[in-house]
Amino acid sequence: MSRRVVVVGGGIGGLATAALLARGGAQVTLLERHATLGGRVGAASFDGFRFDTGPSWYFMPEVVEHLFALLGERVEDHLDLVRLDPAYRVFPEPVGSAPSAMLEVTGDPELNWKAFDALEPGAGEAMRAYAAESSEAYRTALDHFLYTTFQRPDRAMSASVLRRAGTLARLLTQPLADKVAGAVEHPVLRQVLGYHAVFLGSSPYRVPALYSLMSHLDLVDGVRYPRGGMYTLIDALERIACGHGVRIRTNADVTAIEVEPAPRTLRHPRRTGQARGVRLATGEVVAADVVVSGADRHHTETALLGAAHRSLPEQWWRDRGPGISAMLVMAGVRGELPELAHHSLFFTRDWTGNFADILGDGRAADPSTLRVPPVASAYVSRTTATDPGAAPPGHENLFLLVPFPADAALGADAASRAELEAHADRFLDQVGAWAGVPGLRERVVTRRVVGPADFARDFSAWRGTALGMEHTLRQSAMFRPGDASPRVPNLLHVGGGTIPGVGLPMCLISAELVVKRLLGETSPRPLPTPLRHGFLDAALPGGLWSRLGHAADVPGGRR
Repeated sequence: MSRRVVVVGGGIGGLATAALLARGGAQVTLLERHATLGGRVGAASFDGFRFDTGPSWYFMPEVVEHLFALLGERVEDHLDLVRLDPAYRVFPEPVGSAPSAMLEVTGDPELNWKAFDALEPGAGEAMRAYAAESSEAYRTALDHFLYTTFQRPDRAMSASVLRRAGTLARLLTQPLADKVAGAVEHPVLRQVLGYHAVFLGSSPYRVPALYSLMSHLDLVDGVRYPRGGMYTLIDALERIACGHGVRIRTNADVTAIEVEPAPRTLRHPRRTGQARGVRLATGEVVAADVVVSGADRHHTETALLGAAHRSLPEQWWRDRGPGISAMLVMAGVRGELPELAHHSLFFTRDWTGNFADILGDGRAADPSTLRVPPVASAYVSRTTATDPGAAPPGHENLFLLVPFPADAALGADAASRAELEAHADRFLDQVGAWAGVPGLRERVVTRRVVGPADFARDFSAWRGTALGMEHTLRQSAMFRPGDASPRVPNLLHVGGGTIPGVGLPMCLISAELVVKRLLGETSPRPLPTPLRHGFLDAALPGGLWSRLGHAADVPGGRR
């Protein structure tokens, strides 16, 4: 009789986990409290416009390809990927009323080096060298650190890693901003090398320089987009999961993980119990031999688990940083917007002050000390540049993201919601002024605004964060909350609240790490593709899947 797995949450991590485990031979039920799947990888359609409401940069394509290959599938059979050229445009804050000169980062690295040289003589070669180093760091991370559960950290220490130990130590202890400052002087070029920190929920002044590896993604590898929107990836994974037998239940709100008390053993000295399933808001209990939570990690630890079974209780979170939240504006605009590319970045002159406003000085700043910046860096997506069907004829769609403080009170009541709408007006005006689009806000025919309170309500997000726990050194790699509960051995975690971290590719990797935990696989390498049907039966003796069959390890378990 196949063992039962319940996956809590139908975000991309939970959906990928469900598909993998069903292929492995488990009887999988995925429970999603909303009417649709995807979590933060969402989509919205209204008044004839279509928007991606979450991730919009299709980075790390090899991670997506590998996940599909594990499932015996090919990405190209499901997604219509377009390589973007330009990759993005950069609009610096102007001095005076006239827009500043726009910088275009193209799909051709050689053209980029020349454009960088025009801003700062010698910067082309400096950026080329920086990009080469970022590619090396990226390859090291993929080969040795991103695909490990850290059960055996020593296994990541290959000869090649040890040879780079000094370099890696510097990359871990030096802020990204310092490494960038050593490469170029022009403020816009520094921002081009440092903006990726926002994708990590943080700032270049707080993330380790190891994350310079992300410059490989746009300056070397290029930027892609799946025609039809990022949600086509969710649609594809849902089809694949259902094809493998996953039972998907939407509108199923999990309110508790049911844990049966259990004695501590030599194998599990911290164990307090064994998960027996989950309880829904209706009172129904869905039984399980393994529970995988893709819910917000803070919510899982402090709301879904009873106090005796929490490995990360509320006091643990008081000394941690949630990172940034965001205000999202989805706007349907009358007329064409050729001034904006598919992706456009708007950078303030006072970058340090901008990040200080939204993150504070300490790693766990009180929300009351944070503020919405008066002038903000922002990201704008115009998917109609690539996908005209995302808007009615004669119109374009704009998705505006402004980094905001992680404060769940922002937008929580009528007065704060009105302030949020006023901020949306102000930042739309800012985008129009900087990009040279007169009357942009007056051309908006429909819009929706989302803020931190919405993230808290819709995703139970810790302090209303948009992404999840930020990637400071203290909250990265082996220092990040692990994917297995030490107190409830058959409770695993997937998604941005665990290793390897936030972002769509990291959530897909976290699904594979759940598989590794069940198999007892401790190597730092990705699993071989494709995984054969029923592969969980090959779990090693130390793997959780094998231990589930031992009555001594599972209270009330059957052999």
